[in-house]
Amino acid sequence: MARIAGVDLPREKHVDIALTYIYGIGLSRARKTCEGAGITPETKVRDLTDEEIVRLREFIDRNYQIEGDLHRERSQNIKRLMEIGCYRGLRHRRGLPVRGQRTHTNARTRKGPRPQVGIKKKKRQAQ
Repeated sequence: MARIAGVDLPREKHVDIALTYIYGIGLSRARKTCEGAGITPETKVRDLTDEEIVRLREFIDRNYQIEGDLHRERSQNIKRLMEIGCYRGLRHRRGLPVRGQRTHTNARTRKGPRPQVGIKKKKRQAQ
């Protein structure tokens, strides 16, 4: 079983596809990683030797910021925007779309479910 950056890669997939399970590595980075480590992308993960796994791991550690470090950096960037009080930071703080999308309609992903208005049941009186 290949374990890279704390992620177990699926054994039955090709190496380039399996590497995309790591946060911070997409398909183009995965293919560059295979090329840099000298591994054919069509190789199945179960067929990798220990030496090839070590080469992949070293190439990724040397060239990319992934998983926990990347999560931490992104959250620090958002916190910095909120602290300096810029427009993007205010949108993050209020939970609204940050990149200019409309909010009159849509934006349900950021705004959450619609608030319920005027749907109160009358209490039944005890008899």
